[in-house]
Amino acid sequence: MPEAVAKIRIDKWLWQARFFKTRTLAAKQVSAGHVRLNGQKVHKPAQNVSIGNVLIFAQGSQMRQVRIEALGERRGPAPEAQGLYFDMTEKQDKVPRNPRYEGKGRPDKKERRALDLTRRLDTL
Repeated sequence: MPEAVAKIRIDKWLWQARFFKTRTLAAKQVSAGHVRLNGQKVHKPAQNVSIGNVLIFAQGSQMRQVRIEALGERRGPAPEAQGLYFDMTEKQDKVPRNPRYEGKGRPDKKERRALDLTRRLDTL
């Protein structure tokens, strides 16, 4: 008889690996089509995953790419959860801020201080 390949639901694995705070959030991401399993979009949270599968999904402002190394039995502490996957995410630079144009938009703290200083000097 062939050995049964261990599998687990994708939403449950994402929750156990601590990528999402709740299983419901993980299921919503999968249902919305924001998770790719081996390059293919997944729309069903009940989709099974196994060891060696590659997942690509957005987390915060970066795209995560992880390979499943183990299937968890529970949602344990963070060091245990980190053993469930190998992070293949490439280093991503922070998204640059939008350029500011002089005289447009609300001034930040540094610009307000400079404005206050020029106003004080004008009154002298």
